[in-house]
Amino acid sequence: MKLTRSKNTYSLLLRFGGMILLLSFLVRLTLLILSWPDAGMGFLSFFRVFGTGLLYDLGVAVFFCIPYALYLVVIPAKWNNSIVNRVVTFTFFFITTLILMFSFFAEFTFWGEFESRFNFIAVDYLIYTYEVVNNINESYPLPILISIMLAVTAVLTWYFARKGWFRASFEGETSWLKRVTVLACLVVIAAGFSLGVPNTMAEKGKNRYQDELAKAGIYSFFSAFKNNELSYDHFYRLIDNHTAFDVMRRQLGDSLTTFDGREYSIRRNINDTGSAIRPNVILVTIESLSAEFLNSFGSTAGLTPVLDSLAKENILFTNMYATGTRTVRGMEALTLAVPPTPGSSIVRRPGNENLSTVGAIFREQGYATGFFYGGDGFFDNMNKFFGSNGYNITDKGRNMLVDDDIAVSRNTIPDSLINFRNAWGICDEDLYNSVIRDADARHQAGKPFFDFVMTTSNHRPFTYPEGKIDIPSGQGREGAVKYTDYAIGQFLNKAKTKPWFKNTVIIFVADHCASSAGKNEINIAKYHIPAIICNLPGAGALSIDKMCSQIDLFPTLFCFMNWDYSSNLYGQNVLCPSYHERIMLGTYQKLAYMEKDNLVILGPQQTVETYRYNKTSNEQIPVPADSSIVTKAIANYQTAYYLFKHGGLKL
Repeated sequence: MKLTRSKNTYSLLLRFGGMILLLSFLVRLTLLILSWPDAGMGFLSFFRVFGTGLLYDLGVAVFFCIPYALYLVVIPAKWNNSIVNRVVTFTFFFITTLILMFSFFAEFTFWGEFESRFNFIAVDYLIYTYEVVNNINESYPLPILISIMLAVTAVLTWYFARKGWFRASFEGETSWLKRVTVLACLVVIAAGFSLGVPNTMAEKGKNRYQDELAKAGIYSFFSAFKNNELSYDHFYRLIDNHTAFDVMRRQLGDSLTTFDGREYSIRRNINDTGSAIRPNVILVTIESLSAEFLNSFGSTAGLTPVLDSLAKENILFTNMYATGTRTVRGMEALTLAVPPTPGSSIVRRPGNENLSTVGAIFREQGYATGFFYGGDGFFDNMNKFFGSNGYNITDKGRNMLVDDDIAVSRNTIPDSLINFRNAWGICDEDLYNSVIRDADARHQAGKPFFDFVMTTSNHRPFTYPEGKIDIPSGQGREGAVKYTDYAIGQFLNKAKTKPWFKNTVIIFVADHCASSAGKNEINIAKYHIPAIICNLPGAGALSIDKMCSQIDLFPTLFCFMNWDYSSNLYGQNVLCPSYHERIMLGTYQKLAYMEKDNLVILGPQQTVETYRYNKTSNEQIPVPADSSIVTKAIANYQTAYYLFKHGGLKL
């Protein structure tokens, strides 16, 4: 069957597929140029990247060609040269090409933010279009870019028409049977890609940048959409459940701990021997604050004088690591104190209500619990998660008509109290003012409180009120970090004038780092975050240097406050003599566990990789597996997944 004659029904479709391949090649080449210092490309890796990339690009081209191939089967042959077919074909070509232009442009913006092809984050962003579209609009000259994309699409359409490929298609005489055959072939090829060419096939190299460059953005997007949650039981290395829970109870047990005796459980009672104190607690979770921004961790930029001063005078965790690379992962770690199970965060999953959260422990101690967010808490399911777990909500909702289906109260910060906002929400100063107003009311009512506060200012488009700091708004991350620090200073200055301040612990911790990209898929250094416990009654300056996780923050705080409580948390008191240093961190598919410098990475298809981690050079050196550490890695993730899926994390 010949499809390449000058006058052929498929003349246009073939060239359209070729255009996709050419544009995809140019995108990959441009991204390679932008990432050249980190990609470490050699002769063989160049061919691997572009060879694998061509395969994915072929898959994208086939998927995009199927709708028009189906149309060519449906349309009667006598209509080939009709006005109707001409209008439909030109419209289809223009719109589809415009979609490609938008996707290729989005690849550059996404790469600039995450140094990755599309992944679960892109899928999530598609759901929350308001924040994302406004973020892009405030970060880039969107009208100009749209005009450019429209112009490029128009030029391509004109070029195809000028070359006569539209006319050749209209005048083609390919029989209906051959059209059906072509469609069937395309569908079979597409099925082959869908079933036999996973996106993970590109992840076989030793350099993460090369792996990402080998992928195709659109192919990666639909792969992420299809695999939004991974079953640990189906895809990861398993051990016997009895063994797994035994390992966890040994890891979590100490002289103050009594387990409930159930076989598949980590629930236990913590019995402290000291005299308990019950101060108010405000947890400030700071957007994208990498440890490397603070002078306390070696920076010389001077962006965080307030936080650096607090670090010297209070309790500083110098060796704490985030569990993930997204805000909802940080929220999961700080509220549930669990390892990051594969797929989406528990914050975004069904069945996440009435869990044994840190907030539930505070409520057992007589506290009111609240969640404060500078944006719309509908984003990323935040309001539904916190509301379904007993936190009252205060956010800057765009629209109160959105039903979050929560039983607690939801208060919207009024416009009259907002001085600045951008795509992601109000500025940190306005958010902190709301926290102070609520604290005033709680204090007046004689109710101790625990607040979970989530900031937004340190996020692209990096805009904030003018005149606050010496870096103009919208100039980049450094300005956003400096404004974030400035706002913390203003918050503390106002809080110190309040009667509740002397009995209020304020914690500053990052949700995740500003970037997770590196040559390794899990780049340990890009999970290092600051955490500072301020104003703890009776405590002075203290530097906690033990390697620990976000999930350990509250168990350590509860120890400082000498609390007796029931725990279903995977976090541990870092100050306990029996505490064994370990961290857990992950992406959507890879799960890491590290003790000292022994790193285990669990992946789908039951893969287990073991490395020796050199912190100084941030290198991961392959080593033979230590079976005891691999077992502990599996036990942490397997039991966490089991408990969530079987209701074991419920109250």
